[in-house]
Amino acid sequence: MRLIMMGPPGAGKGTQADIVCASMSVPHVSTGDIFRANVTQGTALGIEAKRYMEAGEYVPDGVTNAMVRDRLEHADCAGGFLLDGYPRTIEQVSELDSMLAAQGVGIDAVVELTVDIDEVVKRLVNRAIEQGRADDTEEVIRRRLEVFAKQTAPLTSLYASRGLLIQVSGMGDIAEVTARIEAAISASA
Repeated sequence: MRLIMMGPPGAGKGTQADIVCASMSVPHVSTGDIFRANVTQGTALGIEAKRYMEAGEYVPDGVTNAMVRDRLEHADCAGGFLLDGYPRTIEQVSELDSMLAAQGVGIDAVVELTVDIDEVVKRLVNRAIEQGRADDTEEVIRRRLEVFAKQTAPLTSLYASRGLLIQVSGMGDIAEVTARIEAAISASA
């Protein structure tokens, strides 16, 4: 199964992706993990990405696409994967489509975790306090959520038009959300 998991910061994507990947025996392919691995290993792409990351800028699509392409070519992804944090732009969707078409496969489903924004703001503000992140104020968090919604709206529309989008409530305890995700994936297969 080849899945994409989407949702705003604080929706629980990482937690749910880890659980779903373990139950489906597929790798969790996170762009954040890919970036960190390439930077740590000092790859050419990692060195290039690091320049943007250190400047607090968005890593360009070309660099991101190349890193994802490389990761998806690993043997552990042959039977499926769950993408977390990619694609984020329509251009990245097109590139992902091309990558998968070259392998003769496609995306099976796109799971979007939907959440109550006020609840997510509370979660993220509490996490910022616990982690001592003074820069994560309620105002900054709400702005990040607005930017996320604006950037992902075209992607959710595109995947919905392809019949691949599955919206699942990310509200409730971890086990409840996992059960909803697994039921929705089973129903779509």
